[in-house]
Amino acid sequence: MLHVLFLVAGLMAPASPLGALATLRGQVPPASHAALDAGLAAWRQAVRSGAVPRADVLTVIDYSRPSTEPRLFVIDVPESRLRFAAHVAHGRGSGENVTERFSNVEGSRMSSLGVFRSAGTYDGQHGLSLRLDGLEPGFNDHARQRAIVMHGAGYVSAAMIAAQGRLGRSWGCPAVRPAIAKPLIEAIKDGSLVVAYYPDADWLARSEFLNAAAPAVRTSRPADPS
Repeated sequence: MLHVLFLVAGLMAPASPLGALATLRGQVPPASHAALDAGLAAWRQAVRSGAVPRADVLTVIDYSRPSTEPRLFVIDVPESRLRFAAHVAHGRGSGENVTERFSNVEGSRMSSLGVFRSAGTYDGQHGLSLRLDGLEPGFNDHARQRAIVMHGAGYVSAAMIAAQGRLGRSWGCPAVRPAIAKPLIEAIKDGSLVVAYYPDADWLARSEFLNAAAPAVRTSRPADPS
């Protein structure tokens, strides 16, 4: 418990060139700094409230970036170090290369916004897969019944980008390259925070994870969730 409180206190301190937040910002593309800020705000509140048993790792998916760019970031919180920066697919109902629409509805084949908690793993159609529990009613709390999981997929590849100008798309799952699926899933499974970010005005205003913690996150490119 003391270790958790130390982590929270460290990342709640004002940012400085030598601080943890500045260190992380230097490892994430500037275009994803708003997503990083939101992820850290949600992480602080989740740890303070006991919503996650694992405080050592944070995953941020920046759906404001196109699928052709690395937009999934796994952060080693104690070390203020980026462990993974990876491409990740979005749901085919959410858009082509750019993610434009989100849903919490079964059968929509869209990605969901918001704060998730990683759960256990299983061997499925795509190999090792990670179950996700949505923690935000109305935005992602139907993740289990929709079978929204993290898994590897062959359509997440440089070859697919070259052929189509975008990644292939899932049925709403955050799919990653098969080569990194296992180590990434092993790193974040069993109770860590996963934040699927997009500057959606409704989510930014209503999320208890964001509005209970500083810093405030910026809004732009608003889109209403379905």
